[in-house]
Amino acid sequence: MNLEEKVKKAYDEAVARYAELGVDAAKALDTLQQVSLSLHCWQADDVSGFENAAGPLTGGIQATGSYPGKARSIEEVKADIKKAASLIPGRHRVSIHAIYGDFGGQKVDRNEIEPKHFQSWIDWAKDNGLKLDFNSTSFSHPKSGDMTLAHRDQGIRDFWVEHTIRSRRVADEMGRQLGSKACHNLWVHDGSKDITVDRYLYRKNLKESLDKIFAVKLPNVKDAVESKLFGTGLESFTVGSHEFYMGYAVQNGLMATLDMGHFHPTEETYDKISSLLLYMPEILLHVSRPVRWDSDHVVILNDSVLQLAQEIVRAGALSRTNIGLDYFDASINRIGAYVVGSRATQKALLQALLEPLELLRRYEAEEQNFERLALLEEAKALPWSAVYDYFCVKNGTLPAEGYIKEIQRYEKEVLSNRK
Repeated sequence: MNLEEKVKKAYDEAVARYAELGVDAAKALDTLQQVSLSLHCWQADDVSGFENAAGPLTGGIQATGSYPGKARSIEEVKADIKKAASLIPGRHRVSIHAIYGDFGGQKVDRNEIEPKHFQSWIDWAKDNGLKLDFNSTSFSHPKSGDMTLAHRDQGIRDFWVEHTIRSRRVADEMGRQLGSKACHNLWVHDGSKDITVDRYLYRKNLKESLDKIFAVKLPNVKDAVESKLFGTGLESFTVGSHEFYMGYAVQNGLMATLDMGHFHPTEETYDKISSLLLYMPEILLHVSRPVRWDSDHVVILNDSVLQLAQEIVRAGALSRTNIGLDYFDASINRIGAYVVGSRATQKALLQALLEPLELLRRYEAEEQNFERLALLEEAKALPWSAVYDYFCVKNGTLPAEGYIKEIQRYEKEVLSNRK
């Protein structure tokens, strides 16, 4: 019996086991097939980008580690993402930051970017069956400092307003050409390291900047605003807090972005999903793994990610949830980081789709709390991994741990030649 036959046999047995609990495993796979993750381009090169004036990372952004094989050009980033995508079952998206433009060696400041600087990305996405998302880039620039859109200086605010409007226009062109609305995520690091007495002023400035940015209506963009609890070097005050952006998103019909690493360590992101979905049509998620604080470790199949997936599925909100990855670990093989994190996210979604939800809801409605708890515990040991292996095979992707050797081969033949 070859590997595919073994996988199919285990899958058939799993289907039968789930059927005993009223779960249609084949339907769960059909649903998962429709879920596209947005792979973040900045994992490939540690958030360096290819802006002519690129310098050290600032604005609370840090990539730790110096594992060999980092991408050094746009073409290498594309090659690494393509390799990673070949080991992640399904069809996915790629999220690009503004500093990853194809500037042809020319100096193009942030307030000068145009769709033409990202046409090569659009063409590449077309050729590889991918869709694109976009992010304005407020950090690592001579005019970023501690404040951008909330700055006291009107000229600096105007610079970043123009940059963000242009970023949204890039996203709009991506969405138009690829036939799929591009998520544009707005995150700025604005804040203060120490005690701040003019909080209202900075938040008023940020709101006014946002009003100018979103006054420009674009049909092929899904706009999102992202909050944060604090940033490295900006620990005492963050202008764009969760409350600020939640209020702004609800008031203006935008998406709120929930980044798993942007809240207090004792907060669980999943608990915010159902509340936000009552007040906005869609949300954007950044799946990450904070350790202590916002350290952007590679996503693993832990309780936080599983609870996130369960809440989305239980709320019937997969079609209203845009799922992106956001971590940048430079201490391990970067393609491996993509694949481990993406597969972990998919596995969490699959487990959620395979929950015996109808029976669990009946137990809850009838206040059979022991039965509910017992079934939730037993569901953890159901043969979901056999279903995921079949999902991989069905998509022409290596199942189980088979991708490890393939990434090792790519490292030996490609990454080790990058000096």
